[in-house]
Amino acid sequence: MSPIKDFNVTYGTIDESDTFSEGDTIVGTVSFSLTKAIKVKSVSVKAKGDANVHWSEGSGDDERSYSDHRRYFKVKELLVAENAKGRFIYLELGNHVILPFHSSWQYTEFVMIIGVHYFKFRLKIPEGNMPSSFTGCHGKVVYMVEAKISRSWRWPSTVQKEIKFVSKAFLHTVQVMANTAMVFVLENVCLYVFKKMSGLSKGQVQMSATINRTVCFPGETLSVATKICNSSSKDMKPKFKLQERIVYRAGCSSTSSEKTLFKKVGDNINPNSEESVSCQVKIPVDVIILHNCEIISVEYYIKVYVDISFATDPEVVFPLAIVPPSFAAFQPGEALGPYPPGTAGAPSYSDFTSFNQWPQGAPPYEFSAPAFSSPPVQYPGSTALPQFQQEEPPPSYTSLYPHQNEQPFSYCTNETKKRQHIADDDN
Repeated sequence: MSPIKDFNVTYGTIDESDTFSEGDTIVGTVSFSLTKAIKVKSVSVKAKGDANVHWSEGSGDDERSYSDHRRYFKVKELLVAENAKGRFIYLELGNHVILPFHSSWQYTEFVMIIGVHYFKFRLKIPEGNMPSSFTGCHGKVVYMVEAKISRSWRWPSTVQKEIKFVSKAFLHTVQVMANTAMVFVLENVCLYVFKKMSGLSKGQVQMSATINRTVCFPGETLSVATKICNSSSKDMKPKFKLQERIVYRAGCSSTSSEKTLFKKVGDNINPNSEESVSCQVKIPVDVIILHNCEIISVEYYIKVYVDISFATDPEVVFPLAIVPPSFAAFQPGEALGPYPPGTAGAPSYSDFTSFNQWPQGAPPYEFSAPAFSSPPVQYPGSTALPQFQQEEPPPSYTSLYPHQNEQPFSYCTNETKKRQHIADDDN
């Protein structure tokens, strides 16, 4: 029976939100009681941040498992050092280890007496680009504080407490992008879709959809409007959805999960009629914000589509960039958003781009102006090629397009990459 009882680690909070970020200091206490005197090699406490993904595909002999791991930081403090001469801190970032004191000390055991023991600690979270805490069906991003008592010829005693981590790196990244005019808020984005009915149904369906903003924050309400011209012989209903898509990556493989956060169904639209429908979509206050993780990404989009029986539903998809509430003070038109200058409208996850152009020779329906009064976004035109004098020789292809032969993408091989498990002190 172990003589170590009531082993616990506690820490104080910085603010009412009970969260930590890059550069914060975790101040706490490690406590335990002993029913008899014992010899220990060390008593330590550490804070660490890790991201892990794991999933399986197939079954039986064809089952394959995929996993990946990222270590963001680890800070460790020895409360009782091996030679009982004091404490030291080491910081590990990637493959780099910094030791403020000499690491060649002779290891000896230290006798701890019966009674209750308390040890205070201070662990500073390093600066860096680290994602917020996250838990999903195939992966998680976890930050925790762990205390450990190491003894010779015995399993170490450990206790862990998870901390809630909210990244500040995304705020800094977007502010830098905003100051350099790299991104813009897209307002009053309007997309069109056209579908020609086939089979037993005759006619065509044309739809326009408009959203007032593509960048938002948790708790904000977005305005979505659509106008549908039903020139077919079938009844149909407009529908609105707010979707969450989480993608997990391991090497060259990936898997995803989707969840509907909001759905609204409009009234029936009769054949040979025209209807305008609007919808208020509220972003949940507890929505997940994860922008800077290599192996886990969270995406949000609003889908506007027409439900047609026994036919492919035409749809328009607006990808959203959900930012932390700190950006609530940003005004429309400021430099903030996911799309660079020169993009003509928001991209889409759907395949409506194959038929979103009006048919040749047939002008589009006269849709009324969107309900939003802001002027449309103006985008610069394409870059013109340089002009040359007639007496000059024609330029070479590589001089006009110097980067055409570069390989912008790396292709995956079928070789399996094996990762060695980190020893207990490195976890």
